[in-house]
Amino acid sequence: MKRNNNKIITINSISELYKISGLPKPKHPLVGLVKLDDILVATNEPVSLVLNFYTISLKRHVNSKIKYGQNYYDFNEGVLVFMEPGQIISDDGNNQQPQGWWLVFHPDLIRNYPLAKSIKNYAFFSYAVKEALHLSEAEETMIETLFKNIETEYNHSIDQYSQDVIVSQIELLLNYSNRFYNRQFITRKTASNDLLTKMETLLDEYFNSEGLLHSGLPTVQYFASKLNMSPNYLSDTLRKITGQSTQQHIHNKLIDKAKDYLSTTNLTVSEIAYQLGFEHRQSFNKLFKGKTNVSPLEFRVSFN
Repeated sequence: MKRNNNKIITINSISELYKISGLPKPKHPLVGLVKLDDILVATNEPVSLVLNFYTISLKRHVNSKIKYGQNYYDFNEGVLVFMEPGQIISDDGNNQQPQGWWLVFHPDLIRNYPLAKSIKNYAFFSYAVKEALHLSEAEETMIETLFKNIETEYNHSIDQYSQDVIVSQIELLLNYSNRFYNRQFITRKTASNDLLTKMETLLDEYFNSEGLLHSGLPTVQYFASKLNMSPNYLSDTLRKITGQSTQQHIHNKLIDKAKDYLSTTNLTVSEIAYQLGFEHRQSFNKLFKGKTNVSPLEFRVSFN
């Protein structure tokens, strides 16, 4: 692969990607499927790429480090990695030849299909690389079979059914990946429970400090950063343990704090809203009533 040091290369088309990777021209303008073994790794210079299309990579035996954001992560076993358009990915320039599969497809490939809307429901496209899907041997065999099915259709002469078949195969791949991620959350139950404990501790610390007054309402991004996770992965993990997303956990803690103020102090509703980080009382009232079915004043009256 051609490398440009200290420069981010933006790639907008499948053809561009094939060219920079030292591959022959793709057989379809909107989708490509290659074996990672065929990609040329020509130099040891680091490279950063912005790919304006979806990528799904099945990687195995990669004795190198992949950088996502400011952190490097080892890839020494088979994993499935998903990237959505516009994400930046780079490596440390010390790659050995990787093995596995690389599926890339432009958003235009699925634009006129239901998948164009439902693909937003596959949160793992926004996971960090370190949160990749680790496959069991049986799962890896299943995923590789799906890649081979796509390869067969990809190499077939293009006709009126080609795009329909490829899109349906991609959707099947995503559905299996969803299932396997669900398994990953379950098999890492101990780590997930530790995560819940850490999340509760962070919530307590934030709501019992001056954070609300100085920084306002906490965001999902704030807690994800503290826990060194992507926002989507954090929410999906918490949802698997508790049935609630990160935002719902934040709101629950917020309502508990509001109830304490309403039942134990003489602060006005406006003052309580300010103490909790709201800029407008109306926003606080709307959230409180949405969560409790009563207004803050009605809740306070019930204690008198």
